[in-house]
Amino acid sequence: MNRSELIEAVSQRAGVGKSDVDAVLKGFQDVVSTTVAKGDEKITIPGFLSFEQGARSARTGRNPQTGETIEVAASKTVKISAGSKLKAIAAGKEAPPS
Repeated sequence: MNRSELIEAVSQRAGVGKSDVDAVLKGFQDVVSTTVAKGDEKITIPGFLSFEQGARSARTGRNPQTGETIEVAASKTVKISAGSKLKAIAAGKEAPPS
C-alpha cells in the first residue's frame, strides 16, 4: 500500500476528506521525524507502534569482495517496534478491526 492508497483507505474508514487525512499524516510524520532526530524521547502508541532513536557503535567490518577489514563508524538509527496488539493481529491470534 502506498501513501495515496493509505490516504484513500483512511479517508473512507474515518469518513473525512482526503486532504484532511493527508494533512494529519504529514503532521504525524513531522512530529515523529523531529522527535526521533532529537533522540531524547520515545513515541509510543500503546498496542500499535513505538519509535525511538537507536545507536550503533563503531566496529570492524569486512569487505565481502576483497576480504579486507574496514572500520565502520558509529551511527544513529531509528528503532520501530510493533506493539502487542499489532503483533497479535499479524500472528492471527486476534482479528483485525473490521
